Amino acid sequence: MIKFLIAISLSTLMLLTGCAGKKKPQISQRPPSQILTHGQAGTGMAARGKQRIIKIADQEWDFFGRQTIRMDESGESIPHVGHWEDDSDPWSSRVNWYWRAVSKPGLDGFDCKEPWSAAFISWVMQQAGLSRSQFPGSDAHWNYVQYFVDRAGGPYPAFVSHAITEYSPKPGDLICATRGSHGFIPVYGQDPSAVLRGHSKLHCDIVVEKRGNLIQSIGGNVRNSVSKTQLPLGSNGLLKPSERRPWFVVLENRLGS
Repeated sequence: MIKFLIAISLSTLMLLTGCAGKKKPQISQRPPSQILTHGQAGTGMAARGKQRIIKIADQEWDFFGRQTIRMDESGESIPHVGHWEDDSDPWSSRVNWYWRAVSKPGLDGFDCKEPWSAAFISWVMQQAGLSRSQFPGSDAHWNYVQYFVDRAGGPYPAFVSHAITEYSPKPGDLICATRGSHGFIPVYGQDPSAVLRGHSKLHCDIVVEKRGNLIQSIGGNVRNSVSKTQLPLGSNGLLKPSERRPWFVVLENRLGS
């Protein structure tokens, strides 16, 4: 597998394929209760605020080599390439940790056909100490997004859903897009519940930084790694959907700092 240490265009990137000809090693059976990030972000810790979620996501991005993606009107580029899911240990095993959070301990980074972005988000929330009622982890983003959309008017939710025309994302929030329908962009401002009725395949990132009309978000299984993506906001501070990322909902983080 060839990796470039210079900016990579999307068309070039699509020529690179993971897991080609690699033999999957035996998965370590380390129990989930012992799995901590190298910053000691375990479920036994009491803090459950936004900054804790951001810190854990940032640690995982650092662990995977700080792969960076830039998205703007001209397209997508990767000015820095990190470690990929199938780069053997410790990265392939790290993906196994994420799968364990959604009760799929038999999968790891060599199972490239199994999208692990929702498992990554679920693991981060689990490590941050959120309960199942605060964040119902799942191997599919659709399940937890629907959970919060259905409870938008309920008392004291951990996350509140907003259409992207209603709310400007902030650090600690989740931003979610549809995927799997090439060329399709949902109607701007369409009600999230309506989008969910027509699309079961989603992707979500954790917003970790906001400066002016630029945000940075971290997601798993983004270009074969845990990647940080730089996204421009509109002049009104709202997300702008694109063909690559048809954003339609923001899950506002209502946890304390």
